[in-house]
Amino acid sequence: MISSKIKLFLAAAILVVGFSTAANAQATRTWVSGVGDDVNPCSRTAPCKTFAGAISKTAQGGEINVLDPGGFGALTITKAISVISLFEAGVLVSFGSSGMIVNTPANAEVLLQGLDFEGLGGSTQTAGAHGVRIISNSRVTIQDCSIRNFAQNGIHLNGPLGARVVVYDSIILSNNNGLSIAGNPAGTANVAVVLRTLIDNHPTSSVTIAAGSTLFLGGSQLFGSANSVVNSGTFTSFGNNEIQTTGTPTNTIPLR
Repeated sequence: MISSKIKLFLAAAILVVGFSTAANAQATRTWVSGVGDDVNPCSRTAPCKTFAGAISKTAQGGEINVLDPGGFGALTITKAISVISLFEAGVLVSFGSSGMIVNTPANAEVLLQGLDFEGLGGSTQTAGAHGVRIISNSRVTIQDCSIRNFAQNGIHLNGPLGARVVVYDSIILSNNNGLSIAGNPAGTANVAVVLRTLIDNHPTSSVTIAAGSTLFLGGSQLFGSANSVVNSGTFTSFGNNEIQTTGTPTNTIPLR
């Protein structure tokens, strides 16, 4: 017969192993590949196939890295994380969907680097809705990305008070609207910082700033749109931008 003390010891050991397994199930760095499989652990030698398959195996604050060129699908981001590619990493989006939706706890930091968002239709009704949609109080950085052909916005910043996006060294092209700084509910203060970025060829506007929200623009080009900036909030320029049509800055800060 097994004594009660031994039974308690065995039960405690099983709990420890269980907690250890759960903790080890998520890695600080995971990998995706065009020839991967989402049943894999997303390690470098056994990568996953999609971003959606990798995020559940990536720890909060960790990284999803791209091993080789491929299409890795749409993703809803629910925690602080980085998605990084040094290759051609496609995010192809079907009708009505968004490339990436950021819906994290407050103040979580998210990095999207080196990604190619394709909405497959521009302003037509068959296209994806938004390239990147931010609906939480997050701090999102979009670096070296291309966001094209979405039916609504290339980037839609629509979080609660304090949501923020930084976009730099990127291209936002041929969506219905380039960047929308909206805030939810209406009048909520959201902030976008856009640096060294081309926003071109939009039938409505390159940037729309809702009441209460703010745009900081530096070293960027706003071309080919019916309106460059539609501003109901605050538009601060660093004085080194090329703005083709409407959009007089609220403030201009000289470079120094």
